[in-house]
Amino acid sequence: MEPGNRSNILECALRLFAAHGYEGVGIQRIVEAAQISKPTLYHYFGSKQGLLAALLNTYYDPLYQSLALAAAHNDDLPVTLNTITSAYFRFANEHPVFYRMQLAMWFAPIDSEPYKLTMPFRQQQGELIKNVFQQAACRFGDMRERDRVYGATFLGMIHTYIGMALNGHVVLDEVVANRAVYQFMHGIFV
Repeated sequence: MEPGNRSNILECALRLFAAHGYEGVGIQRIVEAAQISKPTLYHYFGSKQGLLAALLNTYYDPLYQSLALAAAHNDDLPVTLNTITSAYFRFANEHPVFYRMQLAMWFAPIDSEPYKLTMPFRQQQGELIKNVFQQAACRFGDMRERDRVYGATFLGMIHTYIGMALNGHVVLDEVVANRAVYQFMHGIFV
């Protein structure tokens, strides 16, 4: 990758943000890592916030497309949840540095730039998963009006497994995805 190209800048920023947090990395550190000048960074992204927005769009767009396809198989809730979990696991395996960074941003202070910039992506994922449970409620009456809580709990479980994998405690594969969904669907005593 050439030092001055857009992809190189995004990759350098991603590594730095993942390692030190968005607010722990200044423009100077990014331009030094990417071997570019500040005007080059500003030419491509306008600001550090613009750089983060471009980074989020670059990674979240394909993730969301994958999730939308996975959620479309909603005739069978366990199969749909397995497909969604597998999509998340695949993405996390392919982009572990990004996944670590974005997980930290989910829990950033509410008034911070990272939190605000990731909010639309969090909401988009939350709505997609909530809708899966909303559609399943037609067949499972005890799920009515709990779709948002089920969606948030399910997504929290996925993030927990991915966090464990990022820290070397579990391998994200189909067996783990199936086990996680089974446990979610049936509880810990089954």
